[in-house]
Amino acid sequence: MSQQAAPCKRRQYFIKKGFQFHFIIKFCLLLLAGIILSTALLFFFNQDTLTSSFQNSRLEIKSTAMSILPALLYTNLITLLIVSAATVAVTLFVSHKIAGPMFRIEKGLAEAGGGDLTHRINFRKKDQMQVLADSFNIMTASLADKISGIDAEVESLEKLAGELALPDHFIARLAGLRVLIRAGFRVGREDEERTG
Repeated sequence: MSQQAAPCKRRQYFIKKGFQFHFIIKFCLLLLAGIILSTALLFFFNQDTLTSSFQNSRLEIKSTAMSILPALLYTNLITLLIVSAATVAVTLFVSHKIAGPMFRIEKGLAEAGGGDLTHRINFRKKDQMQVLADSFNIMTASLADKISGIDAEVESLEKLAGELALPDHFIARLAGLRVLIRAGFRVGREDEERTG
């Protein structure tokens, strides 16, 4: 029942470009919001304190918040750039673990929706949503078994109708139903033998 595909090597990192792009942008915006919040809190809590410093051989006393603001902005900007670059790389890799399986599941659903109940979804070992793929594979195998059972039952009824000398239009309708079932679903190799 379970067909194991050879492990695939990732060749393309952008599978669902829109999903991955929005995922990365949202993550970077969340990082930016965190930096802005931490800067604002640090600035707020240091407003009432004073800091002394030497500038141009002069002693200056300033608000700590105003004194550390330039260094805080430069530090946060550099941190934002470095962490954003790392975030893009990590998020791209992690989102690929989600987008790749989503793409395969979409393809599998399209195949099953088109009547191919032999299609199976196989993931790499470390991809997410393995349980969903297994459930899909079990569902299509179960549907294939049920369709095969219905087909066999219709064929049996068709033979019985012929033996009982039922009206030709009844036998023709059963034959037509069997043709519709076989044309509409691919349930296994015996399909190709029966229709081919």
